[in-house]
Amino acid sequence: MADVPEIDLTDPAVLADPFTAYTSAREQSPVARLVAPGFGPFWAVTRHAEARAMLNDPRLATNEHSYQRPDVPEHCLPYLRTMSEMNGAEHARLRRLVAPAFTPRRAAEFGPRIEAIVERLLDELPTELPDGPDLLAHFAGPLPIEVICELVGIPVADRPRWREYGAAVAAGHGESFGDAIPRILEGATAAVAKARAEPGEDLISDLARVMEEDGDRLSETELITMIWTLVLAGQTPTNLIANSVAALLSHPAQLAALRADPALMPRAVEELMRWCGPQLLTIPRFTTEDIEIGGVAVPKGVPVTASIASANRDPRVFDEPDRFDLRREPSGHLGFAHGPHFCVGASLARAQTGIALGALLRRFPGLALAGEVRHLPDPGTWRLTSLPVTL
Repeated sequence: MADVPEIDLTDPAVLADPFTAYTSAREQSPVARLVAPGFGPFWAVTRHAEARAMLNDPRLATNEHSYQRPDVPEHCLPYLRTMSEMNGAEHARLRRLVAPAFTPRRAAEFGPRIEAIVERLLDELPTELPDGPDLLAHFAGPLPIEVICELVGIPVADRPRWREYGAAVAAGHGESFGDAIPRILEGATAAVAKARAEPGEDLISDLARVMEEDGDRLSETELITMIWTLVLAGQTPTNLIANSVAALLSHPAQLAALRADPALMPRAVEELMRWCGPQLLTIPRFTTEDIEIGGVAVPKGVPVTASIASANRDPRVFDEPDRFDLRREPSGHLGFAHGPHFCVGASLARAQTGIALGALLRRFPGLALAGEVRHLPDPGTWRLTSLPVTL
C-alpha cells in the first residue's frame, strides 16, 4: 500500500491541473488511490494497457444500485436503471438491441439534420455583445439537447423546456434534477407513443422497430429509459466542443492546419478527445474478488476507475503524449471508455463534434478567445466555466 501514490481530489492543484497530478502518479505506479472527504478511498488505474484490461475484466462490475436516488420520485426510479447499471448477459442483451441505431453509418445519415441545427445556432449567436458571445452558453451548451430532440422526435414547440431539462440533468443533482426527471419521462413516453403510432425518420422509431429473430425486443420501459440515457450521456459533446474550441484557439499552428485542410477533421476529433476530452475518470467498477492490476493487489469489493486523463497521455502508447497534434495517428484513446461499457453513442458524439467545429471555423475565420479560459473545479469532468470569443 505504501508504494501506491495517493491523490486528494479536493486539492486545488489537482483540480486546476489533473493531467500533471495523474501523470506523476502514473510514473510511480499503474494504480493510485483517490481520496476525498465523505468518501472511502477508491482506486484509479493510471496506465493505458492496465486501464484497457481493467475495463474489459469480467471480475469488475458496475454498481447495479446506483440509480436508487432520494432526489428522484420513486415511480421514476425504474427508468433510471440504464445500461451503465447493468452487467453481464443483461447488459449485453440491451446493447445488442440498441447498437444498430448508433452505428457510424446511422450517425452519418443524421449528419445533415445535425448540420441544420448547428447552422441555426450559429445564426442566432448574439453578435452585439460588447465582449463577444459565450460559445459555451450560446452554442456548445444548447447544441446537444437540440440534436437529441431532433433525433428522438421531440416536437419543436417542446424543445425550449427540454433545454431546461438538459441543463438540470447535466448538473446531476439538486431540486432541479429531481423536478426534471418526471418531466423528461413524460416527454419521452409521449415520444415513444408517437413513434409507435407514426414511425418516422428518428432514433426512437428506429429503436421501436428493433426486433430480433427470436422475438426479443425493447420493452416500453427500456425504450423510455433509452431516451433518458440519451439526454444524460448526450451532454458529452457540450464539454468536448467547448474544450476543443479552447484548445484549437490556444494552438494557432494546429488551428491553421485544420483550416487549411478540413479533411483532417475526423483525425482532429480523435486527437481532441485524447487531449482534452471531458471525462477524467470512468464510471467506477467494483471488484467481485481479490485481483491484481499491474502487479498491485486490489481487494474485493472496492471501487476502481480508469484515469482517462493519464491513460490518454501514457508515453507507453502515445509518442510525445503531451504534444497536441491533429495529424497524430489514432492509437486507441480511452475517451469513450473501453470494453462492454464503451460509449454506445460515440459515433454520434464524433459526428456532432466534427460538424460543429467545421461550421464554426468555416463561418468565423477571425474567431479568437476574448478572455482567459477557466475550468470548473470538478474532479471527474474537465469543463469550462465559459468560453467568451470574438468572431
